[in-house]
Order: sequence, then C-alpha cells, then structure tokens
Amino acid sequence: MKIIIVGATGTIGKHITEALQKDNELIKAGSKSGDLQVDISSPESIENLYKQAGKFDALVCASGDGHFGPLGSMKDADFRIGVNSKLMGQVNLVLIGQHYINPKGSFTLTSGSLAEDPIVLGANLSAMNGAINGFVRGAAVELENNVRINAVAPDVVEESPAYFPYFHGHIPVSMHRVTQAYLKSVLGSQTGQVYKVL
Repeated sequence: MKIIIVGATGTIGKHITEALQKDNELIKAGSKSGDLQVDISSPESIENLYKQAGKFDALVCASGDGHFGPLGSMKDADFRIGVNSKLMGQVNLVLIGQHYINPKGSFTLTSGSLAEDPIVLGANLSAMNGAINGFVRGAAVELENNVRINAVAPDVVEESPAYFPYFHGHIPVSMHRVTQAYLKSVLGSQTGQVYKVL
C-alpha cells in the first residue's frame, strides 16, 4: 500500500512508520522534515501535499497542536490553536484527501483519552478530541468508494514523561499498544471506530 504518514517523525509517528515501512510504500510528511512538508493548519498546504503525493491508499495523522493551560486565563486565540491544528488540520486532511484517496482506502486520525477523561489544563484538548471522534463517526457513513475512517485515542504515552505530572492516577500506555491500534485501523476492515488505548 501507498501510505501517507503525517507527523512521521513525532513521538507516536516514528513508531507507526517503523511498523508499516517493511511491506508498504511510505510517504513521510511533517512540518519541517520528511519526504514532503505540510502545515496541517493550512488547507492550501494540505492540497499541495496531496498534489505532490498523488493517489494513495491510506493516510495516518499523528500530528496536531492544541493548547494546554488553565481555563481561567484561556483566550479565544489560545483555544483556536487546537481548533486550527488538531481539529481542522485533521478534518481537512479528510475533506481534501477524499478526492485523492483510492477506493477502499482509509484515513486514521488521532484524538485522545481527554475526550472522556478530562484533566486540569486540558479543556482545549478535551474539546478537540471529542470533536475528532464525532467527525470520524459522522464521516464514516458518508465517505464513498468504501473508504474507511477511524481514530486512535491513546491515554498519555510512556514516551511523554513531561506530561506525567498532569495525569494523576493514569498508567502511561506502551508505544507498542498504541502502534497496534494504528495498525488495526490501517490494515483492518472497520470504519467509524474510535480505538481507545488506555
């Protein structure tokens, strides 16, 4: 398969890339590195990514910025970091990508546990993750040509220790388990699913 991985060199993306590279043609995309560069907060940049990549079989997005900070001082501009990047970045990868993806292809987006298990300072990410999950379920019933879409929703991962102090009582999930959820989405046959990795 020809697979585009957005965020291929990131904390999660590098593990997805390693797991898929043996038997597939990978196009690694990132904001500053990779085979192709893309700013997912820009629809024009996303369109250019797909024009350069050409027809493809699967897209995995392990990228997207959000705002992590107290609600009491949060402003519109802070909240829109998540809206423009983590939410609309991934939504636009699908809205634009549906016109380039091959029949029976798949999109795999990334949300997270905060959609249903909020923490202090995480209101923006809770909202973005919940919206992504809703979009995946809604898009799954409309995508044409048997194209599938799912989301992976991990809890805090073992390779992000800087976030551990904010996730009281959470047991960091292994990168192996997180990676398997992405493989289930890309290589499996389900659609409209949110794969929680807790």
